[in-house]
Amino acid sequence: MPHFPGRRARFVGSPVRTALATLGAGLLCATALTPPALAADATKAGRSTATSSADGDDHLALTPPMGFNNWNATHCRAEFNEEMVKGMADLFVEKGLKDVGYEYINLDDCWALPERNADGKLVPDPERFPNGIKAVADYVHSKGLKFGIYTSAGTKTCSDIGFPGALGHEYSDAQQFADWGVDYLKYDNCNNQGIDAKKRYTTMRDALKATGRPILYSICEWGENKPWEWARGIGQTWRTTGDIKDNWASMLSIMKKNLPLDEYAGPGGWNDPDMLEVGNGGMTDTEYRTHFSMWSVMAAPLLIGADLRSAPQSAFDILSNEEVIAVDQDELGKQGQVISSEDGRWVVARELADGSRAVALFNESDHPQRISTTARAAGLPHAAGYRVRDLWKHQDTHTAGRISATVPAHGTVLVRVGPDRAWAELPPAVDSGVDGRAFAEAGDGVRFTSVTENLGRLPVRSVSTRVTGPEGWRVEAESRPTSRLLRGGAALRTTWRASVPAGTGPGAYDLALVTEYRTPAGRQVRAMSPVRVRVSVAPGDGTTYLSDLPPLATANGWGPVETDRSNGENAAGDGNALTIGGRTWDKGLGVHAYSRVEYYAAGRCERVTALVGVDDEMGELGTVAFEIRADDERKAATGVRTNAQDAQEIAADVRGAETVTLIVNDGGDSTESDHADWADLKITC
Repeated sequence: MPHFPGRRARFVGSPVRTALATLGAGLLCATALTPPALAADATKAGRSTATSSADGDDHLALTPPMGFNNWNATHCRAEFNEEMVKGMADLFVEKGLKDVGYEYINLDDCWALPERNADGKLVPDPERFPNGIKAVADYVHSKGLKFGIYTSAGTKTCSDIGFPGALGHEYSDAQQFADWGVDYLKYDNCNNQGIDAKKRYTTMRDALKATGRPILYSICEWGENKPWEWARGIGQTWRTTGDIKDNWASMLSIMKKNLPLDEYAGPGGWNDPDMLEVGNGGMTDTEYRTHFSMWSVMAAPLLIGADLRSAPQSAFDILSNEEVIAVDQDELGKQGQVISSEDGRWVVARELADGSRAVALFNESDHPQRISTTARAAGLPHAAGYRVRDLWKHQDTHTAGRISATVPAHGTVLVRVGPDRAWAELPPAVDSGVDGRAFAEAGDGVRFTSVTENLGRLPVRSVSTRVTGPEGWRVEAESRPTSRLLRGGAALRTTWRASVPAGTGPGAYDLALVTEYRTPAGRQVRAMSPVRVRVSVAPGDGTTYLSDLPPLATANGWGPVETDRSNGENAAGDGNALTIGGRTWDKGLGVHAYSRVEYYAAGRCERVTALVGVDDEMGELGTVAFEIRADDERKAATGVRTNAQDAQEIAADVRGAETVTLIVNDGGDSTESDHADWADLKITC
């Protein structure tokens, strides 16, 4: 019989975070999931990997570190101070974050004075930290937590103020950190004087070891010199990307850069795609759940970047999900691998120590999509039935082998899957949803089809579906299946027509598909799946500036997409005139890579044209690449564009397309200073 312990075993407060024998509330135990030999081999493999890779680094970071860093929430603003840091430590205890594994309270830049003292020592800012750094570290330790600090592998840190870096002072600074009781060092990459990266970071590694104090070493080199190829044995984590920002485009771009590096992660050394933005307010809860799910599947460090004193309860609910944390902290230490990726449908699977797999079904697109894989594709052996544990719904079902779900826009369904001899005692996995786009204009109607599929082996009965909408909307079934019995492996399809009330403004409107059925054991189940209808304005006849039309959806690397202005990075309208190569335009879009802007073309347009390039406001900085897609099919693209180049014409044939999408990528390097202009942007219909 499968065993489901009521609560995951808590972490112990020792220098080594040991792997958990019990994997958690409702998680799948090895004895229930796999044949004994397979489970034993998986556990043995995980332990031997952890032991061998930790030799020589004080057994630090056998699993990815978890904790807090203030930078995303405060940068160098005045609220970064002793009171805040102590408040975070208090909340770790009060809110149960310590109990689920978070243990580091870390300072970032701006904690010191701009100059060293006469003895060459670092001096804490007396306004921010009136009692000094050791007193703060002692307070954090008194809560059973660990304390971290920041400096840079250069002459100065990254702040524009220019605080002292550690280059040339490595041994003195490392000893000062050890004397203060530091347990974690984030070592940045600014003002490095061009000295070889591996050499700079190795010197600090040696300095930390010379102190005799175990200090987790986080290499913040931004991925510039591929630290994943050389940093194992030097540090315990290494940044693979530039800084994350609190928006969907930034998080997505960083995730895509980190995913291909799975072979480099493991116990004692982890790819670091930067800190968590959960709770800072720039993304939806759906997007934050994706953020947390994908960081956990990627075995990434989980460092909270929000000021928890003002964070909403939803942030705590996401950050304290023990079942998702258990995936991140799995002792085998394997980063998830991309199984498939097509049209914004991602499947990423991670092997776990008990032989099961964590499978993330991630929807990059702006509309619901059905995403599927199989147990075999995820690496599981053949079995009569598999247990599927939804780690956000905390529900168990069984499947005959298919792993499938209708995933909302920007959402992720995260499940844990493994063979289970007692599969018949679980209800069948039933998914119901609308796959694809639904577009309409005010006063018009839209058709869409829902699919209800039974992924299990046993039938479900009394199946019914209905769609509810906003007030004034009318939704009717145009065709409804006659059978109310849904056998294992079968699907029911229903065609619906929704009437959009006259006067409905442009935007996304969420309807709900309600599905009800009865399980083989007689339990009545009611499930809801979102249906998103986008109401938009189609271009008129002739040639229209796209910046005069409301977009269907936008994603932008920094700040909002600007209309007829350059990207100002903060609030709408704070940009400058669109200027490329000294020439200015009155009409167009100003964006920041990675950017995606989608428009409704209604199948009646022919051509999109623009003059594109890096905006002059960035000086010599910025590299970007442009492309135009029609119904997600690439129709035109530029090569990499730099600030030294004049505007380039781009034109795309979009005949018959329902949507037109404008994309700006980062040119193959970081997104730093990537201000891009779509000047004189027109569509002809």
